[in-house]
Amino acid sequence: MAIIEVSELKKSFGDLEVLKQITFDVQKNDVVAIIGPSGSGKSTMLRSLVHLEEINGGSVRISGDYLVKDGVYPKTQEIKQVTSRMGMVFQHFELFPHLTVKENLELAPKMTKREPTDAIRRRSAELLEKVGLSDKANVYPSKLSGGQKQRVAIARALMMNPEILLFDEPTSALDPELTGEVLAVMKDLAEEHMTMIVVTHEMGFAQEVANRVIFMDKGEIVESGNPVEVLTNPQHERTKAFLNRNLK
Repeated sequence: MAIIEVSELKKSFGDLEVLKQITFDVQKNDVVAIIGPSGSGKSTMLRSLVHLEEINGGSVRISGDYLVKDGVYPKTQEIKQVTSRMGMVFQHFELFPHLTVKENLELAPKMTKREPTDAIRRRSAELLEKVGLSDKANVYPSKLSGGQKQRVAIARALMMNPEILLFDEPTSALDPELTGEVLAVMKDLAEEHMTMIVVTHEMGFAQEVANRVIFMDKGEIVESGNPVEVLTNPQHERTKAFLNRNLK
């Protein structure tokens, strides 16, 4: 069974139709790259999976449980249970500036009180080592580079032991020389079989790491398939035009 099932998802802002009958699924351990021009609905679609955007129609199921069914949401507690299976990494890091790196990682687990403080501390230390930032545990975000901030954000998302990680343009706010260090962490996660959906402009990452690419334009899924096929032999004119602009 698919770990994520999206069916006929619709979203409008006033008269502007942002998502038009979006349908796709994601299998466990998939790495799905979502590509497309700005304004195509990629981020709105991703945010709708964790209830940061409310949709107007359609259904989303996560690990067999409905986040929303035919445009109707369940009770708040059920929504929280479903969305807790996912971690989100944002374009602009969203770290708390008044907390140290370590405190940023440990805040959510401590608030949920699911496990002892010692266990939370051990995991934060392990995850900072994993992303190569053990020496920054007691540093505040203002003292970090953009790449370091994003690696902290990834570690923070992993603190809640999510089944799925969602990335919304994780490198677009970074200087090119810092992009590689973030993509390297994401590649490691893919090799560890983390299920990921990545909205990205990094075509090299999409081709090398993803096992599926979805091209969106004007609120629709235009093309979907194997990365090599979609990126080197696209079937639709809209896909061809986008790749001609972005693979030069």
